Amino acid sequence: MQDVMTDEALEAASRVVEKTLLGDAASPVVKTFFDEATFTATHVVHDPKTRQAAIIDSVLDYDPAAGEISHKSADEVIEYVRGEGLEVAWLLETHAHADHLSAAPYLQDQLGGKIAIGQDITKVQHTFGSLFNEDTSFARNGSQFDALFSDGDNFNIGEIDVVVLHVPGHTPADLAYVVGDAVFPGDTIFMPDFGTARADFPGGDAQELFRSIRRLLALPGNARLFLCHDYKAPGRDDYAWETTIREERENNIHVKEGVAEADFVAMRKARDATLGMPRLIMPSIQINMRAGHFPEPEDNGTRYIKIPLKGV
Repeated sequence: MQDVMTDEALEAASRVVEKTLLGDAASPVVKTFFDEATFTATHVVHDPKTRQAAIIDSVLDYDPAAGEISHKSADEVIEYVRGEGLEVAWLLETHAHADHLSAAPYLQDQLGGKIAIGQDITKVQHTFGSLFNEDTSFARNGSQFDALFSDGDNFNIGEIDVVVLHVPGHTPADLAYVVGDAVFPGDTIFMPDFGTARADFPGGDAQELFRSIRRLLALPGNARLFLCHDYKAPGRDDYAWETTIREERENNIHVKEGVAEADFVAMRKARDATLGMPRLIMPSIQINMRAGHFPEPEDNGTRYIKIPLKGV
């Protein structure tokens, strides 16, 4: 494995952060919408000069008991975007979430923009395509998305530079987006008092997760970090989703400076063994591996989500 602490993609991301911190580029504006039902933070990030924006890790409301979809969370994002006069260029996914359904296609219909994820989504599609016994009509090449990013890819939100970092471990397809001085790491890392993401999903790996997090923590310390989830650490009253690289380096209970890889891997494996599956994992994966699109209707005109049964 290459030395992730000195690779070209990380160096490029660090330059983008430093350029912004030094005032040579505009710092992006970030507005966060927190969905308490799934503990998910959706971030709208925009360039204050051009008003161009990206929406990161959106949420589609889903009632599993009724099998009912609604759009309250997404509509709040739409209201904000329109009220601020923003132009949505990107609908970014950090990975195929297992705890909520993506609202990206609904937002795309309302606001435009390209839906993007990491190129290793194909690994997720192959794994879960088999698990859910999808037929050949389900493409496993990522073609449901408008763009597939790989490590070190770059693009712009208005005049703000963006660098993509591949940070596997939670899943094989996780990405972090470095947008100026703002970093969006998805589920890879949580608030310092809560720690890190699980690594026991198919394709997950605790050693890879540790190395991915160390890679992120090599970014400039003043970079702002906007997290995808928060579950309120014991003793904390409010939800939180913004911190800094430096705060994570110094205080993250799982991966602060001085924690050895072997100790982290042992902790993560032991902790993951005690965790149940996310409440919405079955519908979430089936929808999110399709870029938020639903399975095609069956001959009665109804769309269905499959639930594989065990023990029968």
